[in-house]
Amino acid sequence: MTKRLAVLFLLYFFVFTGIAQDLSDSTSVYRKLEYVMENQELYVKKKEDQIARLKKEAVMIQHDKNLYLNKNYEIFKSYKKFQSDSALHYIMLCRKLALNKSDSLAVVINLDLAWIYSSIGRYIEAAQVLAQLQSQTLPQALLPKYYEIYSAFYSHYGQSNNHDQYYQASERYRDSLLMVLNPTSSEYKSTIAIKTLFQGKRDEAKALFKSMWLDHEENLEQRALIAYFMGLIYKQEKNIVAQRYYFARSAIADIEIANRDNASLQDLALTYYELRDFDHAFKFIEKAIDDAMGCNVRYRIVEGTSFYPIINAAYQKKINTQNKQLQMMLFVISFLSVILIIGLIFIFRQVQRLRQTREELSVTNTNLRKLNDEINHKNSQLSESNHIKEEYIAQFFDLCSNYIDKMEDIRKALLKKASAQQWDAIKDQLKSTQMVEREVQQLYINFDRIFLNLYPSFVLDFNKLLAPEEQILPKKGEFLNTELRIFALIRLGITDSVKIASFLRYSLRTVYNYRTKVRNKAIGNRDDFEDFVRQIGVIDRS
Repeated sequence: MTKRLAVLFLLYFFVFTGIAQDLSDSTSVYRKLEYVMENQELYVKKKEDQIARLKKEAVMIQHDKNLYLNKNYEIFKSYKKFQSDSALHYIMLCRKLALNKSDSLAVVINLDLAWIYSSIGRYIEAAQVLAQLQSQTLPQALLPKYYEIYSAFYSHYGQSNNHDQYYQASERYRDSLLMVLNPTSSEYKSTIAIKTLFQGKRDEAKALFKSMWLDHEENLEQRALIAYFMGLIYKQEKNIVAQRYYFARSAIADIEIANRDNASLQDLALTYYELRDFDHAFKFIEKAIDDAMGCNVRYRIVEGTSFYPIINAAYQKKINTQNKQLQMMLFVISFLSVILIIGLIFIFRQVQRLRQTREELSVTNTNLRKLNDEINHKNSQLSESNHIKEEYIAQFFDLCSNYIDKMEDIRKALLKKASAQQWDAIKDQLKSTQMVEREVQQLYINFDRIFLNLYPSFVLDFNKLLAPEEQILPKKGEFLNTELRIFALIRLGITDSVKIASFLRYSLRTVYNYRTKVRNKAIGNRDDFEDFVRQIGVIDRS
């Protein structure tokens, strides 16, 4: 007894360790499920190509009745869980071909016919076929299939009308099946595991299924069945994570072998419904019903359509909720879009106003700069004018003082001569112009000295405005000559030729001729020459 408990403990330990390892790849399993569902047509095409190949082979061996029968039976098995109507056609063909064959072959075909009838919901025909067979008269080798078909018949019938008495009948035939199976066979192992599960012994059933899982790594059909029952075990244990995992693995295997008579997709849909993942639940229940309809398995259609309204209602409710949320979001987005458009229009207008204001400010700044330049220029002129006035006022007082002294000297000289009654000398002195000419020359010298003191680079800058061959330079010992003196007065702001002629004691025509002659020597525009002259020089007031 102790040894047996130890063995069971070790078995459970390795089984549960293996389950934990399997669950570690759950992410890749769910991804694979999505992939095989999206590419189901590839597996269906593979199945159809396989059946088409078998049909071609059958045509080629029609002359050999035995081979032809076997090939059609092979076609039936390919259609068995893929398309029930076609499977029925080929099993009927096999039945016809086997009329003159051994009783054992006829029994096998009739049992398969009964299974197909019960799958598509023709229970009366299935019962009639089975009623023709008696277990007492059957060979021992056919008893396992006989009990298996009877168990499946009552299971299908029970799933269609949901009466416990038919499930109980199915279990009785399963018990009979266990009595005739080889305990070492895989059929026995799977049958005893299912019976153990239905007896409520989940831990033992789990250990048996896990052991079978490891024995059938390459058999997808067996793996689909084992994974499905593992999912049922975890469903009873309310372990929804493991439940979803094994139903997903079962569904993958069913899709890969193009098995449309499956329960895994229905239970997977219900699992996602429990998880409140209504999108996946609806997707899987639709797929399950499509498979059941495509295979024409009545009890699967009944099961699927009983679940469909529940899942569809939850799915539609979610869709309606999402639609309402979407409508609300669209309303909010539309409202925000209107506000955004209004804001953009407001910003655009503000930008336009800002741009206009900037342009106006730019124009104002330009005008201000011009005014500042003019003011600075005027200030410069005023400053220059004030400096000139300062210089000339000082010189004026000096000259006036000198002239007063000279007039006093002349008065004294004339008084002396008058006292001596030297009337002729007085008369000769008054007639002479030497004194006036001398004073005029002195006036020019004083003017030149004062002007060049204000504008020391005038001669050089003035000649830069003339052509190189037309340079005007004063003679040795002179400060300025007549041309330079005329334009020196222009630089001081005296532009009237009459005033210039009066100041320099020249005729008006002489002044005019000099001005015209010099303008003709200018490098640039002659009309702007005198404006350039007025801009010559910077007064150094340091």
